[in-house]
Amino acid sequence: MSPAPAQSRVAMLDAMLRIRAYEEKLASIAGPHHPGTCAAVGQEACAVGVMTTLEPRDRILTNHRSAAHLLARGASPTRMMAEVLGRADGYCRGRSGSLHISVKELGVVLTSAIAGGELGMVTGVALAQKLGYGVPGGIVAVFFGDGAACEGIFHESLNLASVWDLPVLYVCENNQWQADVHRSETMRTEHISTWAQKFDMPAVIVDGNDVEAVHAAAREAVAHVRRTSRPFFIELQTYRVRGHVEPEEPVFMDTSELQHWERRDPITTMIDRLLKDGATDQAAIAAIQSRAAAEMNTALLSAQASPWPSPAEVASDVYA
Repeated sequence: MSPAPAQSRVAMLDAMLRIRAYEEKLASIAGPHHPGTCAAVGQEACAVGVMTTLEPRDRILTNHRSAAHLLARGASPTRMMAEVLGRADGYCRGRSGSLHISVKELGVVLTSAIAGGELGMVTGVALAQKLGYGVPGGIVAVFFGDGAACEGIFHESLNLASVWDLPVLYVCENNQWQADVHRSETMRTEHISTWAQKFDMPAVIVDGNDVEAVHAAAREAVAHVRRTSRPFFIELQTYRVRGHVEPEEPVFMDTSELQHWERRDPITTMIDRLLKDGATDQAAIAAIQSRAAAEMNTALLSAQASPWPSPAEVASDVYA
């Protein structure tokens, strides 16, 4: 497969740097008076690599570590921050916080705070898509972690998607940690993709810290799902280098393991590669970093200036 054009490669770096700047900005204010978020620092290549292969007609379901997915899909950092801060200008008018954001205009059906919750919903969304209640030719991508793969709903979801021939792209971000518990303590298998293969669906294991490898694998997987209306499973080997919830420090992580993955940081890896290939230079990278930092500073100020929701709306959109 031919490599992506230099412009596209730099654009992927740009997207990862924006995500990193967003999460670091929110982490800087996390504390007693501001809500903490579940950051995905170190996992940016997963979101960018997959999202750049999806089309507007596709639908997306994601988990509590969702900011990277939303930003890579095109969400406004200002509206996302406003939502996290509970303000009226947020995507859900301040009702969802960071854990339940949905963005209809971007095809983001839901963000689930329950481990595996999105897996329980994706089969229904994909079935509706197949029955014609969506844009023709659209597929459904669902993001989840290795912790969700240990839930019973994981197996139920994959089984139904296979039996019903549903157009689902399963994206497992295997970041090695389930809250404060290491993956090795909860599963005997080394690769979650081996479970997916038991349900008669193709599955691949990809270096989740290499955005170009993720993009290439996702492009083939998306084409397969769109062509066959059958599920496909991608396991992305990655690592989150921060604690489970901001501002928690990752004190429970093995120091040598953490340092190993920090040396494989997806952004640093991509910068080194682009410089080596002559696709960009240090000045251009510095400009991207500066622009991303300025954008998130402005986004936070705008979000903080957003009004609080009206008390009169407390019962709106409540169905039970």
